[in-house]
Amino acid sequence: MTTSRDAALHSAPGALVLEHVTRRYPGNPDPSVDDLSLNIAPGELLALVGASGSGKTTTLRIAAGYETPDSGRVLLGDAAGATREITREPPQRRGFGMVFQHYALFPHMRVEENVAFGLEARGVRKSERLARARAALDAVGLGGKAARPVQALSGGEQQRVALARALVIEPRVLLLDEPLSNLDPTLRQSMRDELRVTLRRSGVTALFVTHDQEDAFAVADRVAMLERGRLLQVGAPEALYHAPATRAVAEFVGRAELVPAERVGDVVRITIGGVALEAPARKEQPAGGALLAVLRPESVELAEEQDASCWRGEVVARRFAGGHVVYRVKLADRVEVEVMGDGAGAREGERTAVRLAGVPVAVVPA
Repeated sequence: MTTSRDAALHSAPGALVLEHVTRRYPGNPDPSVDDLSLNIAPGELLALVGASGSGKTTTLRIAAGYETPDSGRVLLGDAAGATREITREPPQRRGFGMVFQHYALFPHMRVEENVAFGLEARGVRKSERLARARAALDAVGLGGKAARPVQALSGGEQQRVALARALVIEPRVLLLDEPLSNLDPTLRQSMRDELRVTLRRSGVTALFVTHDQEDAFAVADRVAMLERGRLLQVGAPEALYHAPATRAVAEFVGRAELVPAERVGDVVRITIGGVALEAPARKEQPAGGALLAVLRPESVELAEEQDASCWRGEVVARRFAGGHVVYRVKLADRVEVEVMGDGAGAREGERTAVRLAGVPVAVVPA
């Protein structure tokens, strides 16, 4: 049976809200987090992405209670829609689960003991905490390894133990700090899918910090990009990729070449080497002022005939990418674009031509 102390720490997943949060450190003239507002809905998976020093980890520590903001508030909502401020509550009173970059497992304990540790600290009796630990291990696919030493597990299995330990306390919010960064590339790809499935099954509200956009896109419902402590854009992964709000978002997310462009009605006109080509414009994008077109590999294609409907250039690099080949083509005006092909195109050093593929092209303010 769960104790009253344990029950007080359990609830249905709730909303996590950061309101105008700012955090400054002595000796640094710029804030690490600058007037940041985020609203994570109950059961939502939100990823924070950005380069090193963008404020991701500081934001996570503020949400966890390990840092107190200089201004702004942190709020926790419940399933009924009521909220309470937790800005200055210590971490142990928030009822949050945490998965650290280095997992922080206890090497002298068995797998099930690692998972049950948080329940022991909450006063849950031994028989129940071990039963709940085994159920949590079943949920992450490690039910048959409960009695093993944690050091006998692979890196991916240890990551799942850390996740089970965070989920077994039935947290209001789960916080994940670069949980996939220590895995090799092959395992990392499979763990992305497993992590999302596990989080979806648990229904927990999750804030996931990563510098890897592929991790964020594979796991999160929405992605928030930070730069120098400020929120640049938040939305579905598709929105950040296809309709970036700023040049910084366009350059960080995916692969793209940014070139001067103009918006003419419902089209984007791009002029390279004196040759102007047009592509459909995205309606939600800016229409005036100095603009840059975001040319992604799917925005352009190799042209068989070098006529007025294409830009001429030279293949300067090509790489095999599984189901397709990616060409890097140098055009006029020092523009280089990446183009996807089937491998039957030009070789390195050969002349070729590139045209717009007819798909909508995003633009951002210059």
